Amino acid sequence: MLNDPEIEFICQQYINPPKNKDYYLADLAFPSLKLYLEIDEGQHGKLNHQLADAKRDAEIFEATDWECQRIKVFVKEGGQHKDKTLARLNEEIDKFVNIVKAKKERLVLTGTWEAWNYERKFMPQAFIDKGYISVSDNVAFLNHRDALRLFGYHKGHYQRAVWKINKTSEIVWFPKLYPNSEWVNEFDTKTNTICQYRQDKKPMPMPSRDASARIVFAHQKNVFGQTVYKFYGLFEPDFKRTNPVFHYFKRVKTVIRLSRYW
Repeated sequence: MLNDPEIEFICQQYINPPKNKDYYLADLAFPSLKLYLEIDEGQHGKLNHQLADAKRDAEIFEATDWECQRIKVFVKEGGQHKDKTLARLNEEIDKFVNIVKAKKERLVLTGTWEAWNYERKFMPQAFIDKGYISVSDNVAFLNHRDALRLFGYHKGHYQRAVWKINKTSEIVWFPKLYPNSEWVNEFDTKTNTICQYRQDKKPMPMPSRDASARIVFAHQKNVFGQTVYKFYGLFEPDFKRTNPVFHYFKRVKTVIRLSRYW
């Protein structure tokens, strides 16, 4: 209904307030408009959930200055929650679409509107110009080469799973965060760790104490079904949990400044 390719939208936008160890996933986000939409199912009508929602909204606003809009899919009648009619939901969707359009119009009038460029989103130079990459920006590339461009790589396509960054102790790692023929790499969203092990559960050499930190671009499909390499942050070996069968890597940074690589 927006019918506007200049407006970027992101499903399940990652937001991690700096004062909170946990992170949130906004249902539908419009970064250029500093706006996000939450869809409230029936459980959101309970008091404890309402309090949690209020806390979540306040923390997200403090971290991002983004406005929250909500569409409830239920109404309370006779002390019970009942589904809204499709007609009523469509009316609320129409109102939200008008809010989105109005926000863009205000930015256009003030000369501060920045149109979304889908092709530029996957170009490394856009992030080099910006000076940093952040997990919260949903950074992703279509191939290894473009991800490596951020760190001074100038050659052609690169197919290996790791690349050593020149003049540093860091590597870029392209794990598949799903089972494959030989390896399993699993990302735990609660602990922000990647667990790596062999399919046959055979022991692997233990990482050394001076093992390289890993900048992770995980191989996955995005919401549009494209294969992309998405930035997950900087990880270091977790020696407390690692054993010969299961190797653990914990995330230590979600933002990386790029100037040090140039």
